[in-house]
Amino acid sequence: MANILIIDDDRGLCQVLSKAVKKLGHTATSALNLEEGLNKALEETYDVVFLDVMLPDGNGLDALPRFVESSSAPEVIIITGTGDRNGAELAIKSGAWDYIEKPSSLQSMTLPLVRALQYRSAKKQKASSISLKRDGIVGSSARMRACLDLVAQAAGAETNALVTGETGTGKELFASAIHNNSHRSHHNFVVVDCAALHETLVQSILFGYEKGAYTGASIPHDGLIKQADGGTLFLDEVGELSPPLQKVFLRILQDHSFRPLGAKQEIHSNFRLIAATNRNLEEMVHNGDFRSDLLYRLASLVIELPPLREHSEDIKELTIHHTTRLCNNRRMEIKGFSQEFFEALERYDWPGNIRELVNVLDRAITLAGEEPILFPKHLPTAVRLKAKEFSSGAKPSPEPAAMIEKPLLPKLRDLRETVLAEAEQKYMNDLMRTTNGNIEEACQISGLSRPRLYALLSKYGLTRSRSTVF
Repeated sequence: MANILIIDDDRGLCQVLSKAVKKLGHTATSALNLEEGLNKALEETYDVVFLDVMLPDGNGLDALPRFVESSSAPEVIIITGTGDRNGAELAIKSGAWDYIEKPSSLQSMTLPLVRALQYRSAKKQKASSISLKRDGIVGSSARMRACLDLVAQAAGAETNALVTGETGTGKELFASAIHNNSHRSHHNFVVVDCAALHETLVQSILFGYEKGAYTGASIPHDGLIKQADGGTLFLDEVGELSPPLQKVFLRILQDHSFRPLGAKQEIHSNFRLIAATNRNLEEMVHNGDFRSDLLYRLASLVIELPPLREHSEDIKELTIHHTTRLCNNRRMEIKGFSQEFFEALERYDWPGNIRELVNVLDRAITLAGEEPILFPKHLPTAVRLKAKEFSSGAKPSPEPAAMIEKPLLPKLRDLRETVLAEAEQKYMNDLMRTTNGNIEEACQISGLSRPRLYALLSKYGLTRSRSTVF
């Protein structure tokens, strides 16, 4: 039996939908406004939330992330009488299960409920058996959890996968995570930089060659496709392929066979294909710049990574993670943070996404030198100016000269997080050395579950085979 929450200012709809939910054997609770609905969602556990858009005290779409990120992480079905394509797209991207326009038949409203509960039940059954290795992927927002769910699905399948997103969102990290969580993880993950492929060299690079195939070919060489045999072939920036190279890859994907230069017969490679791009391939197909038949083969499963500005709630976690990693790489004490430092980062748009954030943090650590705390003064001018735009009209912050007169103390919460990160990292390092990377023994000693253990190993850049930070 599931617990369902219905949030709509139409009493009649609440009553009718509640009766239908109870008839299916579930419990139903109603709320007539957004505040009441949010309070109920935060105080109790719900499996599914029906959420209206136009409510007396707010917009349901604006509050959608708060429902998705509540402790019970319910599936949310948007219901609205003022539907539009942009609203539907925003709802789905923000983690909604479905988007229903009113008026709709009772069946059209209860069928998504049944499907959502089936999905939720299957997800719970799999959760205990799947311990996803995140491989440096940081973030716990609803958008990131949705992407990681797709990684888990892709890892358990053999279909081709396409990872899309703006530059710097971590497409190669996600492709690598799919590979490392699949049964192919013990074989090669071979990266093909499509933007760097030259048509005159593509055959030798991709297909390899036999001894004597051309002047200077003194020994045979396996190309990238053969190196991916049994593992994963990753086509990075696949949207940069020229039309002739698109034709080459289409044939390879059809047969998984090719002929090395100088060979008399074709050979086979059992690879799994993952591709990534920051371009709109559908638009390229429409403009005649990309083959539609190749796109269909690439996009069996699509993971669309959100830009950092759309999951800014992950910025603090990303900042702590990468600052710890960067400080460890430099063999220096881990920096603390002022609250204003986090606020400045969260208010910036990050056109370069996570890659830009990491570069900014690297620069901030360099500028801070031996200073133990990172302040906004260590950030680039563009980031600081954006923060000032948000705070215009507010009481100005103390000038740096005034701040020097007082001890540079971090917020207690930030200091606690920094100290905890240092202690956790040292413990995990010692744990892996003590157990020689034996996961079962490590779980017994630490009392950690396998998923939590893997999460901490990933967080601090540790592997089973080596306990040093990379």
